Amino acid sequence: HRYEFNNDFRAEFESRGMHLTGQSPDGKLVEIVEIPGHPFFVAVQFHPEFKSRPNAPHPLFSGLVTAARQRVTDCTE
Repeated sequence: HRYEFNNDFRAEFESRGMHLTGQSPDGKLVEIVEIPGHPFFVAVQFHPEFKSRPNAPHPLFSGLVTAARQRVTDCTE
C-alpha cells in the first residue's frame, strides 16, 4: 500500500493528545501513533503480521489480546 500519515496535520494531532511514537529511519514518515490513556489505541504503518508466527506473535498482537481480556474482565466485575 501507499498510504501514509500526512505531516501537514502532525501538529494538530499532537495538540489533541495523539503521540507520534515511531518514524521511518529517515525521520520523514510517521510509522506509529498512540493515544496515551486509551486501553489500546495503536496504529502502525508497518506489517507486524510478517513478524508473527503461530507460537510467537508480534508484541502488538499479544498486547491487543491482553487489552481485550482486561476489558472483558473490567466489564464483568
